[in-house]
Amino acid sequence: MSIRFTAKVRRGTVALTVVAGLAVGMAGCGGSGGDDKSPRSSASASKQGGSDPSAQEGQSDEPLAELRGSAGLILQITSAQRDSGGFVTVNGTLKNDGAQSAVVPAALSGNETEIVRNGRSLGGATLVDPQGKKRYYVLRDTEGRPLTTTGFSTIRAGDSLAVFMQFPAPPANTSEVEFQLPTFASAGIKISG
Repeated sequence: MSIRFTAKVRRGTVALTVVAGLAVGMAGCGGSGGDDKSPRSSASASKQGGSDPSAQEGQSDEPLAELRGSAGLILQITSAQRDSGGFVTVNGTLKNDGAQSAVVPAALSGNETEIVRNGRSLGGATLVDPQGKKRYYVLRDTEGRPLTTTGFSTIRAGDSLAVFMQFPAPPANTSEVEFQLPTFASAGIKISG
């Protein structure tokens, strides 16, 4: 009984830490908070709603990768930041470059029952470490919800949506991984931090 209780407490603590990290990450992705002067002066990429300035240091205005999907959808990855808690947070922008509204494919959520039942998301995304020969899936909270942008189904022509995905971090000596998302081309990205 004591072991069960300890395991439950540990899961709850991990979930609380992840949720707190996501809250801080989402606050940094807002782009229009009271701390608006700092991002403008340090990195022009943060004007597009990317993560905080520290994740953009040393990067140009160019995204890390641009992946093309169906129906005119484009995913631009703006940062892949290794966090101190053992996570990698990938930030980007999902754009509709087509002439008509695009229905976001359900395949982006992946095919795992636990993720699919929580609605549309980018839960099907993975990072592949070719050096360590491992695949990393989007993290989930204790309720099975993916730690990624959720709740979108269509994107109007010309519109874009700031997105994030959080993964377990590969070993510290791994700095380059392959980013994969169903229905999109894959691309190599570099992890900073």
